[in-house]
Parts: sequence; structure tokens; C-alpha cells
Amino acid sequence: MQQNPSDVARLLELIDAEYAAAKRGLSEPAIGVSQHQFITAKMERMELLHQELRSHVGEQAMVLIAQALDTVPNEVPGETDNHNNEMHEQL
Repeated sequence: MQQNPSDVARLLELIDAEYAAAKRGLSEPAIGVSQHQFITAKMERMELLHQELRSHVGEQAMVLIAQALDTVPNEVPGETDNHNNEMHEQL
């Protein structure tokens, strides 16, 4: 198992981006694909990236991913509490 710091950083950035995109998919409409399909595709891509990361760092991969995803904001950019309240009122 060879650890290349730049490969590890690249993979963590890609995982972070896929996760953030999946989170956005929860609140933004996906054009040409269902919301479920969009999120599933992002999660499947994250799994492939996890496997590649694991080939570099072994069991430490999940710890690194958890740390990276901990930095992803809970709120979707541009989304406000007011927007959430409006959505709940419509339901």
C-alpha cells in the first residue's frame, strides 16, 4: 500500500464534492434525472472513490472521509430557514 499525499488529497476533494452535490440534490431539482437517481449516482461515485482511497491508506480511509465530510456545510448555499419554512407550509 503506497500512500501518495497528493492522490489522497485529490480523492478526498472529489469525495467532498460528490457529497456536497448529493446534499444539494436534496433541495434542488435535477434536470433530466430524478432526485433519487441523482443522489444514488453521487453516493455510488463516493463508494468508488472510497475504494481507491482505501488502496492508498487502508482502514484509515474512513476516518479521513469522515473528517473531510465534517467540513461540508449543513445548509445548502442559498437556502435559508425561511425557504425551509415555506416548503413545510406547502406540505
